[in-house]
Amino acid sequence: MYRLNETTALIQTVDFFTPIVDDPYAFGMITAANALSDVYAMGGKPLLCMNLLACPIKAMEKQVFRDIIEGGLAKIKEAGALLVGGHSIEDAELKYGLSVTGIVHPDRLLLNSGACPGDVLVLTKPLGTGILSTAIKGGLADNSVEELIVEVMATLNSTPAAVVGESGFAENLDLCPHSCTDITGFGLLGHLHEMAAASGAAMRISAGSVPVLPGVLDYINMGIIPEGAYTNQKFYRKWLNSPLDEDDPFRLLGFDPQTSGGLLYAMPRLGAEQLLDTLGKGQVWIIGEVLAEKSGMLYLEQ
Repeated sequence: MYRLNETTALIQTVDFFTPIVDDPYAFGMITAANALSDVYAMGGKPLLCMNLLACPIKAMEKQVFRDIIEGGLAKIKEAGALLVGGHSIEDAELKYGLSVTGIVHPDRLLLNSGACPGDVLVLTKPLGTGILSTAIKGGLADNSVEELIVEVMATLNSTPAAVVGESGFAENLDLCPHSCTDITGFGLLGHLHEMAAASGAAMRISAGSVPVLPGVLDYINMGIIPEGAYTNQKFYRKWLNSPLDEDDPFRLLGFDPQTSGGLLYAMPRLGAEQLLDTLGKGQVWIIGEVLAEKSGMLYLEQ
């Protein structure tokens, strides 16, 4: 974030990765939604985007690259931003992403620090995209599963961000969020730890309140778990206190690496309830609370 004056600050972010679905247009949408999410997580509005594209031109038809860019452009337009250019290179592995420039009022900037004891934790998308993606790659899931995760991952986080950014919401200390991050590669528990450590607080999560995509728990019980989930668990387990066994489905779900996941807010309960009333059930979930305990600790309960 770069402050320009008393009312405007720039947000600059960049993100790109390799394909996680087969359809190039869907890949473009997901990647763009993921890159735009960083701006929403900081309370900002995206303005300008630039493409980043690595092309294996000797192995793929040019139409693949065109479809990817068109998918990304669809999400850029949906966000109300402009595509103003970009850069492409020849590479052995396909990659796509965006550099995004946004703006935010300095007083409404959200960081992953600032969560206060007594805040509740609000999540805006269900979990399980990493597990379902692994099932698809293993040939264990049908087309309906891919359609489901494409819909979830390609959904912009613009709607909840717009609600909490409204003046009546953002300027009311009894409503406005104190902290925000988006859930991506570290999984829910990893990003919760980062927020807790940055805020000097601890987090309590109710496993039964965490939203889960259909079929995810069944695949976990089958052992269909991405390597990234085990990597996350190995790194973050020292900050986790839970009666759940390490192979418990809900515990493993918390470490599942997400792509273009939801926003995670720490906010007053009154604000969370108003956000829930505005967006409706099935759009946001209250999953836990912030505690005045050892910095960075996570408590995962049944």
